[in-house]
Amino acid sequence: MSKVFNKVKVVADNRKAHYDYAVEERFEAGIELKGTEVKALRVGEGSIKESYAAVEDGEVWLVNANIPQYSHGNRLNHEPRRRRKLLLHAREINKLFGAINRQGMTLVPLSIYFNGDGRAKVELALAKGKKAHDKRATIKERDWKREQGRLLRNHG
Repeated sequence: MSKVFNKVKVVADNRKAHYDYAVEERFEAGIELKGTEVKALRVGEGSIKESYAAVEDGEVWLVNANIPQYSHGNRLNHEPRRRRKLLLHAREINKLFGAINRQGMTLVPLSIYFNGDGRAKVELALAKGKKAHDKRATIKERDWKREQGRLLRNHG
């Protein structure tokens, strides 16, 4: 079950997530930002490489995401690696909390983007960590697809 989100401008992508995790389900979450954070994201700055999401006290938090300080932000600038609250419906939070506690799954941010309304959103994935042999299989599959593409181009 793959949901399609209206991504107008992708700011940060977590490319390694598909390599390290098997994605089960995707969620779109709003993100609580300060003014200078929104401006920094609009300029296209931000990274979610080493970040993850955590459920604490019935709330979901984006931890370790890096939104660098806005260049024109003066004294009102934000802390680049602060924890940011993610905005989800209560039933979604309960579902995530249950999956994390019972099935040992992880919440991984896949991307930060602006939707059609100009709001910053985070695409979250409920995922299971891959073992070393799964990662090797992923590499094999990727290499095979690349090879297939080459063969088709050369003979087509």
